[in-house]
Amino acid sequence: MASEKQINVGGVLIGGGAPVAVQSMTTTKTFDADATLAQVLRLQEAGVDIVRVAVPGLPDADALPRIVAESPVPIIADIHFNASLAIRAMDAGVAAVRINPGNIGGADKVREVVAKAQETSTPLRIGANSGSLPEHLKWTATSDPIGALVQAAMEEVELLEELGFHDFKISVKSTSVPVMIGAYRKLSGLVPYPLHLGVTEAGTLVTGAVKSSIGIGTLLEEGIGDTIRVSLSVDPVEEVRVAYDILRALGLRHMGPEMISCPSCGRTNVEVHVLAEIVETRLRGYKEHFEVAVMGCAVNGPGEAGDADFGIAGGRDAGHIYAHGEVLKRVPQDQLVDEMFAEVDRWIAAGMPRPERGRRKLSLPVVGGPS
Repeated sequence: MASEKQINVGGVLIGGGAPVAVQSMTTTKTFDADATLAQVLRLQEAGVDIVRVAVPGLPDADALPRIVAESPVPIIADIHFNASLAIRAMDAGVAAVRINPGNIGGADKVREVVAKAQETSTPLRIGANSGSLPEHLKWTATSDPIGALVQAAMEEVELLEELGFHDFKISVKSTSVPVMIGAYRKLSGLVPYPLHLGVTEAGTLVTGAVKSSIGIGTLLEEGIGDTIRVSLSVDPVEEVRVAYDILRALGLRHMGPEMISCPSCGRTNVEVHVLAEIVETRLRGYKEHFEVAVMGCAVNGPGEAGDADFGIAGGRDAGHIYAHGEVLKRVPQDQLVDEMFAEVDRWIAAGMPRPERGRRKLSLPVVGGPS
């Protein structure tokens, strides 16, 4: 079930029916404020809503005031093992703090963190991870990994509720997609709090994107989840791109253009994968939301991709450029991409008018550009 409660993370509403928020995490050393802010800016340009930074030591905490002040998006401090760092982070004005009550130093330390959070009105993120369960639950992880994750999370929830604190979101991450899905399904029926979704340590770009899409996508389609992070062993900007690919595929949010392309076959006279990569790279320079199709032949041109705003269909010596389901012109193969983008730019300059057609798309939330 969808979360009932809503929290405010630096102006980004999470839960309670708000749009699904996209998060990522910097890979820089946080004490290097210049490098961290540069990466935060790149993530913001990619469309991230919230950025988390690791705070393993005092130099990292000391850099937070500047990072918070200069960041274009809310900053979450990721804290483990040291409650004093969490308190310093909140004094620095972070938008939220991620703690693990199981490793922060015991109930007394949790009370200290919660007291500061109440004083500064700072939301917290708590939760369990299959790789770092409390000692008393590790024995159950093999026989009942879903139950162990949910029990660990519920113990943390009960502790915060006993302290009269309810301004938090929860995660129950696992590297196993079935375990992750099962844990979130079970937890969503037990708590009203916002849920942060993710497959932890998902892997490299392709493998991690597949695992994250299945895990996160399955739950979002069921109405479970309020904010997501795609954990990949690559540049974190790719995490944001994959996150928006998931949201776009489910019709939940759009960020920038969307490209569709055919898988190629024996009918084509062009290298579709080369064309698609070129078009996809150029599309990253646009913030407006529109759809572009890259097709290998006339069969898959305006017919199968007729709902696209613009498209190209390859041919033997020349190909077609089409817009809104209608062929615009035939041009030499080596001019297809440039000519299509010239048409796109003219269309955007004219206000992105879309003609009435028989098949209309649903009106979806759009990030950037006219809706």
